[in-house]
Amino acid sequence: MNIARVQSANAAASLSALSPTDRARQAKLADAAQQFEGMMLQELLKPMQAGKDGAEDESGGGFGTGDPDRDTSLDTMSSYGTEAVAAAIAKHGGLGIAKQVMRQIGIADGQRRK
Repeated sequence: MNIARVQSANAAASLSALSPTDRARQAKLADAAQQFEGMMLQELLKPMQAGKDGAEDESGGGFGTGDPDRDTSLDTMSSYGTEAVAAAIAKHGGLGIAKQVMRQIGIADGQRRK
């Protein structure tokens, strides 16, 4: 028996029991939690990307950081790549941060409604 499939079926069943307003709210919450996890993952991946450049100059940065005429387009593309990788990891389960955020908000929301 696939545990992920059972959990997915349970989540779908619990969502179908919600009102349309609650379903929309739950979808927004899931999206926000996933984006939050993506941003956290991006911050975790940034140091790895910076260390990839290899040689460091005397200022402690990566290769060529002291050169004022340095082309920064590679930095921009690298940043987009890091962002895309982080978003993809978060979308496919990530580290479970989004699930924890949703669980905690659900607990807090349930306590407020009582």
